[in-house]
Order: sequence, then C-alpha cells, then structure tokens
Amino acid sequence: MSLIINRAAVAPLHHHFSLSAEDAVSLPDVNSIVTSMRPQEPMHCVRPATISAASQAFVQAFSGDVLYAVKCNPEPAVLRAVWAGGVRHFDCASIAEVTLVRRLFPGAEIHFMHPVKSRAAIREAWVMNGVRDFVFDTPCELDKIMAEIHGPEFTALDSKPGLFVRLALPHSGAAIDLSTKFGADVDLAIELLHTARGHAGKLGLAFHVGSQCMDPLAWREAIELAGVVIAKAGVDVDVIDVGGGFPVAYPEIDPPPLGAFLAEIDAAFDRLNLPNTRLWAEPGRALVAGGGSVVVQVQLRKANMLYVNDGVFGSLSDAGALGFRFPVRMIRASAVNEGAPMAAFGFFGPTCDSSDVMHGPFTLPDDVAEGDWIEIGQLGAYGSCLRTSFNGFDRAALVEVSDRPMLETAGYEAEQGGKPVVSAFATAA
Repeated sequence: MSLIINRAAVAPLHHHFSLSAEDAVSLPDVNSIVTSMRPQEPMHCVRPATISAASQAFVQAFSGDVLYAVKCNPEPAVLRAVWAGGVRHFDCASIAEVTLVRRLFPGAEIHFMHPVKSRAAIREAWVMNGVRDFVFDTPCELDKIMAEIHGPEFTALDSKPGLFVRLALPHSGAAIDLSTKFGADVDLAIELLHTARGHAGKLGLAFHVGSQCMDPLAWREAIELAGVVIAKAGVDVDVIDVGGGFPVAYPEIDPPPLGAFLAEIDAAFDRLNLPNTRLWAEPGRALVAGGGSVVVQVQLRKANMLYVNDGVFGSLSDAGALGFRFPVRMIRASAVNEGAPMAAFGFFGPTCDSSDVMHGPFTLPDDVAEGDWIEIGQLGAYGSCLRTSFNGFDRAALVEVSDRPMLETAGYEAEQGGKPVVSAFATAA
C-alpha cells in the first residue's frame, strides 16, 4: 500500500486514505521516507499517535463535552486520529466541514458554530446532516436560523434547535483576538438569550478568549462575565461553551500545563452554581499542533536566507505575518560534515511575492545547502489547511508517520503514559 498521497491545495478533502490498525503500528518514520522518496514537493507528515494521545488527554481532563474545531485541520487522517482519541463532537464553521464530518463519522455530534452562515448552509446542515446546534450574535442571524429551519417544506423535521449566543470579550492578550469580528456585547447578549429561550430546545452561551491564549485567568474572567449575562437575562442556560484558544508550545514559548487552564474553568464554573448547566470546549490547536509537520527542500541559499519550496502562501502562513517560530531540523541530502556548527536562518517561500518571507530565526547547521531537506514541526494546527494555489505552487504530499512530535514539553511523557498512544483507526466510521 502506498503511504504517499499527492494533492493540490484546491483538491477536495475526500482524497485521502485509511490505515488499518495493523498499519497504524508500523508506520514509517520521516527520515526513511525522505531517504527513499527524496521529495521535491512539500511533504506533510501526520502523526496520528500524537493527535490521538492529545485528544484522549483533553477528553479525560475536561469536565464537559469536547468539540474538535475542524477548521484547525480538516484532513481526514487528522479527524480519524481525533476520533480515535475519544472526541465525538465537532465544531464546524462551514457546510463543507459539516458534510465531511458527517461522511466520516455518521454518529458524530456536529455543531455549526460560525456566527454568520448562509441560508443555504443552515438549511443543508439542518435537513441533510442532522445538525441541531447553531451559534449567532445578532437578532438578524437568529431570525435567519429560525426562518430556514422552520420553512413550510421542513414541517416533518420540525423541532427546536440548540441556540448559542456568542459573547464578545475584552482583549485577553491572546496571539489572535477573535472578539473584534464576532460576539455580542453584554447588553445585546442578555437580550439575545432572553429572546432565544422561547425558541430553543437547548440554550447556550459561547465565547472565545482568542487563539493561543497563554493566561489561564482569561477563562476565569470570561466565565464570570458569562455568569453576569446569564443572571441579568433571567433565563435557564443549558450550556456554557468556553471555546478554544488553549495554547501549545513553540520554540521559546512554554505555556502553563493544560491542567492550569482547566482548573480555572472548573473553579469559575462552580462559583456560578448552575447545576443544570453543562460545559463545552472547542479545542483545535491543543489537540493537533504537535501531530503535524512539513518537509521542505532548500532550492537556493543566499547568505543566511534559504529559499524553500513552501511558504506563507502555503502551509507556513503563521511563520510570516504572525512571526511564529517553529521547531526545525535538517535532513541532509548527503552525509557530509555532520558536525557543522549551528546558525540562524530565515526562509523565503517559492512564490514571486516579496512578502513570502519567514524571518524566524530558525536554527540549522551552518552548512545547509541546496538539496537539503528541512522538517518544520508543530504544524498540525493551521498549517496545510491554509495552503493556496498562488503562483501554481499548490502540490504537496501527505503521509502518516510514526515519529514523536518534534517539540515535546516536560509533561509529554506523563500525559501520554510514558509512550505515544497508537491510533487504531478501526474505531472510526
């Protein structure tokens, strides 16, 4: 069985393969694939054992329902690894994500958590995919949802939806603030909760502290604000959705352990004294970041700038404008001068655009040269899913590997029981 898939950035997500449980325990490692294939296009490496282990750890530690944020990485191999880790709920942002998850996992719970949706997407999610939960942050969106799910042609499917009000939050210091685009202020959220209660089979209040948020207290403060909104609305709320944003390690970034965040969430939630209310969370990066990497090839060196065959218009968007640093290692085209000293490098991507630059710095052997390969890690989150076809640089390979994550935190061994957990895909639909 071939373990390599070549696919374009614009190719449908259904171009994927499945591994049996036997295959999962005998996956190749990155070095052996590079040695045998000598790839000249970017090669995306999925570590299903790492993803399954992180998913399992989050599910076991969180005191509510865990919804994987599909936008973070919708590759079927990744979704199957998340499922193998025990996740049964999925936070979808588009009808394409809804359809993908429903096809892979017919029994999954799917939640349409984008605050602004097309009417056609609402109808298709409700009728064709059995989605019953929708988020909104304006009266207009609530009216749209109710109109589309209760149209005269859908009377046989008539039931009350799960309705979730998205609450805006003050900036928490997260790497990416999400409340500038979505979320109702306190007064509007109170009004929306009160209005939605009569229409909802399940009523929820949702928020998101921002992506890669390093401060556990951000969740405490958000839950306290949610409590104020619920109290002033004077209605029973069935779910508080604490969103995502749980951070992961990158070079020189070492966030607190997951337990510190969950302890603040549990303590703040307990203080609200809402015994009939359930917690939800929407982790993405925290489940899959360590489970992905990309192998690029050096095409030219100019001083300490390396021209490589992937970049900010490909899977390295976060290394560009956001300046994220990622762990790197060189895989040599030839075993020459293995003891070279280390030096700091920047990358240029393959396109003709001068903004296709990643300053890093990325530390590699000083004699790196054309033809060498570089593996860039911690890219399981917001890596391959952000690729474009700009300039025609849209081809890449996808392979599942047995390697451990490139960046392991001090708690990795303890969290994984001392060894990586191998994903048995037979448990997925």
